[in-house]
Amino acid sequence: MTPPRPPSGRQRPLRYYSDSERTEGGSGSWDTLEWNKLDSQQTASGSSSTSFANLSCLLESERVIVEGYGVVLINTDEAGTLLVTNFRILFLSEGTRKVIPLGTIPLATIEKFNKTALKVQSNNRQSDKNPPRRLLQVTGKDMRIIVYGFRPKTKQRRSVFDALLRCTKPERVWDLYTFACGPSKFGNANPKERLLNEYFRLLGKSSVRASMDMIEDGSFTLENELWRISDLNSNYNLCQTYPFAFMVPKSISDEELLQACSFRAKCRLPVITWCQPGSGAVIARSSQPLVGLMMNMRSNFDEKLVAAFCTQLGANKGERRKLYIADARPRKNALANGAMGGGSESSSNYFQSPIVFFGIDNIHAMRESYSRLRDYLDMHGATSSDGRSSFLRHTGWTWGGGNLSSMSASVSLLGDSGWLIHIQNVLAGAAWIAARVAVESASVLVHCSDGWDRTTQLVSLACLMLDPYYRTFAGFQALVEKDWLAFGHPFSDRVGMPNISGSGNFDLPRQSSSAGSYPSSPVRQSTQSGGSQSSSSSHAQNNYSPIFMQWVDSVSQLMRMYPCAFEFSPTFLVDFMDCLLSCRFGNFLCNSEKERQQCAIAEACGCIWAYLTDLRSLATTSHVHCNPFYDPLKYDGPLLPPAASLSPTLWPQFHLRWACPEEAKAADIEVQCRAMRAKYSKMQKDKEATERRVDEISFAMESLSAELLRERRMSWSARESAKRATKEYRALTRAVQSLGCKVNFTTSDVEDAPLENNNNNNNSNPRRRDRQGNNSDVSVSISLMSEENRSENQVGRVCEALCPLRTREGVCRWPEAGCAHLGSQFVGLKTNFDAFDRLSIHESYFKSE
Repeated sequence: MTPPRPPSGRQRPLRYYSDSERTEGGSGSWDTLEWNKLDSQQTASGSSSTSFANLSCLLESERVIVEGYGVVLINTDEAGTLLVTNFRILFLSEGTRKVIPLGTIPLATIEKFNKTALKVQSNNRQSDKNPPRRLLQVTGKDMRIIVYGFRPKTKQRRSVFDALLRCTKPERVWDLYTFACGPSKFGNANPKERLLNEYFRLLGKSSVRASMDMIEDGSFTLENELWRISDLNSNYNLCQTYPFAFMVPKSISDEELLQACSFRAKCRLPVITWCQPGSGAVIARSSQPLVGLMMNMRSNFDEKLVAAFCTQLGANKGERRKLYIADARPRKNALANGAMGGGSESSSNYFQSPIVFFGIDNIHAMRESYSRLRDYLDMHGATSSDGRSSFLRHTGWTWGGGNLSSMSASVSLLGDSGWLIHIQNVLAGAAWIAARVAVESASVLVHCSDGWDRTTQLVSLACLMLDPYYRTFAGFQALVEKDWLAFGHPFSDRVGMPNISGSGNFDLPRQSSSAGSYPSSPVRQSTQSGGSQSSSSSHAQNNYSPIFMQWVDSVSQLMRMYPCAFEFSPTFLVDFMDCLLSCRFGNFLCNSEKERQQCAIAEACGCIWAYLTDLRSLATTSHVHCNPFYDPLKYDGPLLPPAASLSPTLWPQFHLRWACPEEAKAADIEVQCRAMRAKYSKMQKDKEATERRVDEISFAMESLSAELLRERRMSWSARESAKRATKEYRALTRAVQSLGCKVNFTTSDVEDAPLENNNNNNNSNPRRRDRQGNNSDVSVSISLMSEENRSENQVGRVCEALCPLRTREGVCRWPEAGCAHLGSQFVGLKTNFDAFDRLSIHESYFKSE
């Protein structure tokens, strides 16, 4: 493949310059930008923070603390304005003030940051006059490494660095942005009520709904024939990292629970986290037993509690259920914990229950693996922190020509990060647990050392495989709140947030991490040459580890294997992780339920679940969080992936969105399907609109046809009336003419010219003729007939000879009515004459006298 050609006609981006141009301060160096132009833009836009107070991208209660102008985002060679707020770093493009997503990162998402000054290498004698490059590298917990370049001879980088020192490491948990913002419209309902509702569902009591009154008076201790809810820890006196209520076997009393808890680390005694409806099989969780170095310590109460999970099988009343004890640690680690009083169970003490070790490494191994994966992706990505693509860095494409499938198919291509191997171990352990419960109807007790990291990963992932309810939006929330939040996963320590006692154990290193076995970029080399400490030494003194992120990654692997089994999409998981890492909401603050209650998190902070639900409710069509392939009827049972399918790949929507955004988009088949669904929906709407239009036209045509039929009938009736009127007219005319007169009919229109013009078309349009008839007056005039006409009328000639009103000049003295009167008398006389003439006169009538 040939390398991409630099664009012509404008200044070349940084990545198109050679190494010599970069190191010798040639025209391609970022610090040779037109700083005067940037200064003029800064002067025009104003240098005070008030100029950014009304930015539309600012959130509620978000305020600008420090500004930096003319800053260059080295990853993409973009110049812009950098703002540090009380919530995040905002990077705005010059002029448009559009937010650049890659350069914008919440403060709580920053894992570490450091500043460095690279001296420009030059062979000439004036090399000391070349100003150093002032860089600020920010490493995020969300798989990105950002590098900002600042103008020389300014104090902008110092101001930004000091602001990050103050804001990214608050001394108290109350100093976080979420407390300044408050619950806003994303109020957080009491999480205790939601936990009890989930317990009620597992016990088959879904009709009962939890309430604060129920919690206060202790009436939530419901039970079924096998299990019960205990309120023994309502004041967190039994175990400070357990929830206020948990499920235990019905046959075990509270006194026995008190005795059993002392045999487990951190008093995290075995309790039920999920029970299979109908069969009685359960998944239980706990911490490691305190068996000691010689593994000879025992507890009768602990053994009785564990044995209570082995309920009788439904079909065979005399046969007890099989119990497995799953230890998430490698066997050697479990034995090493015996030296500190811990260890693992002895099978002989627990009814010969098999002990299985899953070999999942501890939090420190996960942290180092995640760091190496992030460095690898940054080194081989398209938007690297040194501003060069992998092609220019290695003189060739390192990901098989950018093919995601070829890149992620082999674990060896990811170097020695080991991240996918850890994911595979978690998936295999959870699948094994789910298979024991679903296939053998056996109970499984899961633990690691403390029971809040690897144990939580395994039991929650196994529940996700077994229960289809947890694969919905509501179920996923219930699962996370039950197994992760209620059972005390230390989010403050693992995510690197301040806890209730102070700033916590998380220390933000001010030096960059080592690149491991990968070749270092110029930025990393220069930083290491300054005597920086490595990632291993800086993280060895804290408990930061991406345990929850690893579990979410495992969920995404299940979604890849079963794309139709989940109601939510991978995009939902990405946004969910972004909200969690940003600390914008309070759900995942502190290390336990007890600490969150002490801080009044539910009342003082917003709720992440309410925010995500609000996003989905605002969508007019299918939201990006919804899985378009979801088929609940097809996957209404457990998911039992075969061992051959447990081969994880990189999660492109999360791992590659910063390093290789184009490949992340290409791998998101949900986006393509959603686009097709949107197009299909638009076509459906167009089809429905067309059908409605066709119906309207059909109805209009039917109406017109009916009206035309009525018009035809009216036209026929009018023709018949016209025929009768014609006959009557002719009869009247003959009668009048018999009197020596003629009749003239004239029409006078009410309206002037328009209706007169329309009179010519009366014969062709009956409706128009009727309308004109309504606006017209008909006048009748009777006049004497002309001489020639009268000569043809015998009756008229007789009438003229006998008419006493006729003058010598031949003019009628009474032209209007006289002739008519005389004519009627003449007709009467003529009638009498005719009648008399028809009489038979006999001579007998005239007798002589």
